[in-house]
Amino acid sequence: MREAATVNALGGLLIVDKDGGQTSHDVVSRCRKILRTRKIGHAGTLDPMATGVLVLGVERATKLLGVLTLTTKSYSATIRLGQSTETDDAEGEVVATTSAAHLTDAEIATAVADLTGDIDQVPATVSAIKVNGERAYARARAGEQVELAARPVTVSRFDILARRDIDSTATTFVDLDVEVDCSSGTYIRALARDLGAALGVGGHLTALRRTRVGPFTLEHARTLEALAEDPTLNLDIDSAVRLAFPHREITAAESESLRDGRWLEPIGIGGVHAATTTDGRTIALLEEKGKRSSPVFVVRPRGLID
Repeated sequence: MREAATVNALGGLLIVDKDGGQTSHDVVSRCRKILRTRKIGHAGTLDPMATGVLVLGVERATKLLGVLTLTTKSYSATIRLGQSTETDDAEGEVVATTSAAHLTDAEIATAVADLTGDIDQVPATVSAIKVNGERAYARARAGEQVELAARPVTVSRFDILARRDIDSTATTFVDLDVEVDCSSGTYIRALARDLGAALGVGGHLTALRRTRVGPFTLEHARTLEALAEDPTLNLDIDSAVRLAFPHREITAAESESLRDGRWLEPIGIGGVHAATTTDGRTIALLEEKGKRSSPVFVVRPRGLID
């Protein structure tokens, strides 16, 4: 007999501090075992090499994942100038090495500035983007020549925190510790590749840690080891909604209407927002269109026991 889940039917969010070497699917699989439920999904992937914030929805809160505003992300990373790899990160085979010893801080700063703001970026060939129905990384690993189109992304911050000149056999690398704030869909290893290309020495990513996804940061996150010791959610569904959405307070009568899937009168709130009772319980997520404020997700439909 299957063991009962350790969380209620509403569930909530797990904010995991992912270890390196794990895929996002690995994390989901482990969390399903810890919380004893199959109803867990993730809001966007994180490369196996990367560590940091991975947002998971549990039980009914999996339905939140499609409407969460997770369009901005933050990373800390290390970029190595002077060496290119097949995958634009440290996991790929080295394809070219050029000494970066001659690069000045000013030259690097200029190239970084050119990669800041609204830019067109060609994703890494080992990305999860689909090409004719198949992931680009699967085609690349099968030996195909993968060519991806450039896509508009926004890099709102690209700061160099430190520079280290690394003397290796017959050459010198320059390692840059950086912090990046960017739009969803931005590839940090593509930034490393393009920075190295702009400076004429090649570049790749040697370390990556995601520090923020939308409103969720490392302060909200726990490792899988910590979760195993205390198998509870980081944020119940009401706490997650309060953090992620603006809200309007509703009456008991309005609450009953929403629980049946009916709409309310709009009050002038833009975008998806929460309808909450006076005691802080989220009944539904709403969006105003014309003369209606209609549910996009009824959190507590009639008949749900929580």
